[in-house]
Amino acid sequence: MKHTYYISGMTCSGCKNNVETALTTLKEVKKVTVNLKTKEVIIDMTSHITIENLQQVLTNAGLHYTIELPNVGKKDKKKHSNTSEKKGNGVFYCPMQCEGTKTYTKNVGCPVCGMDLIEQPKLSQETTYTCPMHPEIIQNTPGLCPKCGMDLVLMEPSKSEEDKTYKELVKKMKISALLAIPVFFISMSSHLPKNPLLEITSQYFWDWLQFILTIPIVFYTCWMFFVRCWKSIVSWNLNMFTLVGIGTGAAFIFSIIGLFFPEVFPSEFKGMSGHVDIYFEATAVILTLVLLGQLLEAKAHSKTSGAIKELLKLAPSEATLVINGVDKTVAINTIKVNDLLRVKPGEKIPVDGIIVEGSSSIDESMITGEPIPVDKSVNDNVNSGTINTTKSFVMKAQKVGSETLLSQIVKMVSDASRSRAPIQKLADTISKYFVPIVVVISIITFIVWANFGPDPALVYAFVNSVAVLIIACPCALGLATPMSVMVGIGKGAQNGILIKNAEALEIMNKVNVLITDKTGTITEGRPSVEKIYILDEKPEIVLGYIASLNQYSEHPLAKAIVQYAHKKNAALTKVPDFEAISGMGVVGTIQQTKIALGNLKLMETINAKIPSTLKKEILSEQKLGKTVSYIAINNIALGYVSISDAIKDSSKRAIHNLIKEGIEVIMLTGDNENTAKAVADELKLSNYKANCLPKDKLDYIKKLQEKGNIVAMAGDGINDAPALAQSNIGIAMGTGTDVAIESAEITLVKGDLEGIVKANTLSKKTLKNIKQNLFFSFAYNILGVPIAAGLLFPIFGVLLSPIIAAVAMSFSSVSVITNALRLRNVKI
Repeated sequence: MKHTYYISGMTCSGCKNNVETALTTLKEVKKVTVNLKTKEVIIDMTSHITIENLQQVLTNAGLHYTIELPNVGKKDKKKHSNTSEKKGNGVFYCPMQCEGTKTYTKNVGCPVCGMDLIEQPKLSQETTYTCPMHPEIIQNTPGLCPKCGMDLVLMEPSKSEEDKTYKELVKKMKISALLAIPVFFISMSSHLPKNPLLEITSQYFWDWLQFILTIPIVFYTCWMFFVRCWKSIVSWNLNMFTLVGIGTGAAFIFSIIGLFFPEVFPSEFKGMSGHVDIYFEATAVILTLVLLGQLLEAKAHSKTSGAIKELLKLAPSEATLVINGVDKTVAINTIKVNDLLRVKPGEKIPVDGIIVEGSSSIDESMITGEPIPVDKSVNDNVNSGTINTTKSFVMKAQKVGSETLLSQIVKMVSDASRSRAPIQKLADTISKYFVPIVVVISIITFIVWANFGPDPALVYAFVNSVAVLIIACPCALGLATPMSVMVGIGKGAQNGILIKNAEALEIMNKVNVLITDKTGTITEGRPSVEKIYILDEKPEIVLGYIASLNQYSEHPLAKAIVQYAHKKNAALTKVPDFEAISGMGVVGTIQQTKIALGNLKLMETINAKIPSTLKKEILSEQKLGKTVSYIAINNIALGYVSISDAIKDSSKRAIHNLIKEGIEVIMLTGDNENTAKAVADELKLSNYKANCLPKDKLDYIKKLQEKGNIVAMAGDGINDAPALAQSNIGIAMGTGTDVAIESAEITLVKGDLEGIVKANTLSKKTLKNIKQNLFFSFAYNILGVPIAAGLLFPIFGVLLSPIIAAVAMSFSSVSVITNALRLRNVKI
């Protein structure tokens, strides 16, 4: 028997696997199928299992998910769907990264710092359609309404939890302000020479009115601050809310006792009329100002993840599928690999693929950061999210869903935004001791003022100790680094620079040596065969041999040879024993003839004989800057392939700028000495090394690191992967192989060295922004706490009101976030 249930709390494929693993431990269960999107689980069981038992299994496995019976009927189905929508992405994280990259399934506040959690934006666009006349009709694909026949329309994406939190804070802020303003004016009027309110009625009445107006602020609009304070004390994760809760709580309790039991207080606390001076206005106004700070932070937080949201908008929700020559509009999530798609002018390209019919100019600025459209024709690759500008074309889908370049960019940016930079350790260490130190300073302030302050000493002691608690802001310290990192990494993504983590962003600022490959990094990576030279054999036969070998290789030079063979109509055959020798070339046997194509090291490895006339021919080609590959048949070198690969104009500009920045640029290439020297001379490189195998590049980087250098390595091939992994910062060309990109900390989507200049500039500006935030946070607390304690009173007679302290505290966190947001406008 099969039963369907609904499970809430699942957010990723790991959750799905955990549920399947846990439920299959039951002996009655034959098979478990979980649909992550619909949150449904189908259990095939030999005998009935109660839902209580299923829930117990999940709980025992440490899974905090809820298993429920499915809703029945269209009305319930709609309700079910809306419930799912309300949950948004369902993945939350702490903006201060208190527990690193840990995420939560509920927005219940960070268990360490108590701050509101931030909802991670969805990493993919969902397409849901509904009928404008019958909203209960909801489906994942376009079509006609089964009830009225109208075209279904795309549903608006649901509001994120972040938006809902902000709206809830706005509502509470309005109520708090409405109540706190009259409390403030009632309190301030008592300081006037002739209090006009006392002409209306007695002070006792106004004290009671303040009390009544403050109650909703304490127990409704700002009650969350006291909950967070209590949690922080119980778990001993002291934070900003510890200070706010203690300070305002003390003022509130003091005022209640003063209102109901004034006789317990000494005369110092009483005014001329015999009434105890109460501080309901301090409680109400301070809590309202803290709430305002939270509101402004929530608004600013939504902007820090703006890069991810903007990237998500690049993906279209629909595409035009071509079936037997007929166009059909389909949802983007229904596209499969090898589907043919028509892209019209002005439309966004739906998935990654290759053009099979037609040509056009593609605006790739949203991914590469480059504003000039790129001409594309048959066999050229196109990426999701880019825009077709001029002509219609047909493309074949090659990567769909989470495999597209855009999806990978979104995921990388999302992961990197929550990573921790090494510089954050300083703020973390200080924050750990910050709150206890502030509490101690507050106690000392009370003792000093109570014993040495002017009359009424106890009143001064109480007010100043509360001011110390309120003005301190550990949140500003905690937010200083994460906010800048999030905005900086988002800025990089919008300019075609994908940074894997915050550590890479910081280390890039310290790089003093850049190692770069030649082919595909300095050069265009689109080499073309200039000529094939053969001593004895027929050129067309040899071309067929070497092209047959290279059809199995991903190297750019191999592709150039295969393309050249196709143009010459050379016949290609299968090579069952093909072998690619990393850093040397390729070998194989065709019709019992041993064929080898590669560099001099390959010829030496297979002990091939090289005629002196051939050596002279090859030398003259290499001096012209050409890449030359030897051709050996049955271990005798009989010719060569001369290949040219133009140096990118951007490489010249980038290397010039990097050298100006004080970064030494060294080229390590597997190519021969003569070709390497020609390229190095043209680029005015002071250092290069030719004939490098992957291990040579790896060892060279290790030697540089042993001398204390911070080394970045830029490459695009499989043979570059070890060196990319060894370097302090691996930089992969986005036009290169997946292995190279996976091994690197930074990926340049456009695939040229100018991206390194941009990455270096971004790193410097982000680090500068972080240091500004940290300086402001340190300076604010170092200056603010002593002033609140009354340091300036003996000299200038200046005291800081707890209300002013609350304004300063809220301003500090907001100013840190605002400063981080400036990174969105910097030029890189």
